[in-house]
Amino acid sequence: MTRVLVTEKLAERGLELLRAAGHEVDVRLELSPEELLEAVRGAHALVIRSATQVTDEVLAAGSDLVAVGRAGIGLDNVDVEAATRRGVMVVNAPQSNILSAAEHTMALLLAQARNVPQAHAGLVGGKWERSKWEGVELHGKTLGVVGLGRIGALVAQRALAFGMRLCAYDPYVSAERARQMGVELLGLDELMAESDFVTIHLPKTPETAGLIGRDVLAKAKPGIRIVNAARGGILDEEALLEALRSGHAGGAALDVYSSEPCTDSPLFSLPNVVVTPHLGASTHEAQDKAGVTIAEQVILALAGDFVPFAVNVAATEVPESVRPFLPLAEQLGRTFACLNDGIPDRLEVEFQGGLAGAGTDILTLAVLKGVFAAGTEEPVSYVNAPQLAAERGLEVRESRSVTTREYVNLISLRSTEHSLAGTLSGHRSEPRIVLVDDHVVEVPPAENMLVVRNDDRPGMIGVVGTALGEAGVSISSMAVGPSRTGNTALMVLSTDRSVPDDTFALLQANEGILDIHRITSV
Repeated sequence: MTRVLVTEKLAERGLELLRAAGHEVDVRLELSPEELLEAVRGAHALVIRSATQVTDEVLAAGSDLVAVGRAGIGLDNVDVEAATRRGVMVVNAPQSNILSAAEHTMALLLAQARNVPQAHAGLVGGKWERSKWEGVELHGKTLGVVGLGRIGALVAQRALAFGMRLCAYDPYVSAERARQMGVELLGLDELMAESDFVTIHLPKTPETAGLIGRDVLAKAKPGIRIVNAARGGILDEEALLEALRSGHAGGAALDVYSSEPCTDSPLFSLPNVVVTPHLGASTHEAQDKAGVTIAEQVILALAGDFVPFAVNVAATEVPESVRPFLPLAEQLGRTFACLNDGIPDRLEVEFQGGLAGAGTDILTLAVLKGVFAAGTEEPVSYVNAPQLAAERGLEVRESRSVTTREYVNLISLRSTEHSLAGTLSGHRSEPRIVLVDDHVVEVPPAENMLVVRNDDRPGMIGVVGTALGEAGVSISSMAVGPSRTGNTALMVLSTDRSVPDDTFALLQANEGILDIHRITSV
């Protein structure tokens, strides 16, 4: 009999499923870190929620572990890399709370439009204030959806039923996919300028932190009302406060905050702000779904069956000749998405050389994992990456050729606008980016990079170097590749940190710079 250790409260239906499958269910709540190390010994599966920290030390102590199951979406408390290294499958329940989150967003949208909490508080306080709390209709208004993933799509679907016009900002959704949903894709500034209401449904990443700040709010339509039930910190709360106090923003409804728990904020004192304490997933149905889903995934994992919601793949399952290329493939995918400012309608993935004769399917999944890494509200895995590609309208074509001119092995990505290629170099098999937009370069991929296409004339390297130096950004490595025509050149730089927004804007405005992209793999 296998033992499943459950360290946080799980829906009873989930526990019953585990027992019915013949597993011993050991429920041990509120364990200290030291107690967890002892309790996990001999366990074949560990089921957690958000409080239990599954570190490499915990995984080492649980030497019999087959799977770690997170009853929810986020995996911040699980060392997935260490689990992969130790051959432990990590699974989650990515769809358990999407309906609850979408419905709560609609509740906030309506409450903000009709001043429901304020009117309720006045009435129970003995005040009949019909004229004071006059609201607005949703019908005929424009709703801007920032992030058109699963939750954003559900909100859009429900807003259509209210007769709202829909637009969205999401670089990871194709225009055709958005059109099928009845949504017009716009740039963020354009969306803010046209929307009466905006709702946020993005993951919290280095790219999205502070995304909606002073500059973006300044371009918003006067009277805009903003709903955030995604993650705190995507919407700059200080900038929102200023916009509300000045009257430029007409209202806000918040379920998440930059620091939680949050019980004291200047925003709470404003009469046109509606707030709830992170209730997006707090429904009986969502908690029940999470418990049942994670139990089902753990049962499949322990039985050795296919697990739909696995978020990692054990290194032992990948062919030896392919395994070293996994990090490179994922890095190339991430770099390509940054280079493309999102996803293209079609992505061609080509494997050349000896690699083409091996099992490259996992490498294509790694590429997709990298492409979507920063653009979804749930962890991207080798299992769900193809589903995300289908949902976002990305057509993927894979090709192989056992011959290659200059490299033993080469992975190439191409769309109608951009191209990128990488290989492993030397006896240490170190990753190298060797082609960017058909410019031959050679540079190791890094966490922070800058790709600059410029006029091929003297002084351009100095322009970039001087701007970065003045911003206190150090250049770790650099490669320059001229075009075949000789009219343009490409610089690919690795930097010690991400280039600040103002420096990036300065370079972008330089007449000699034709195109510039920031790459981040954090």
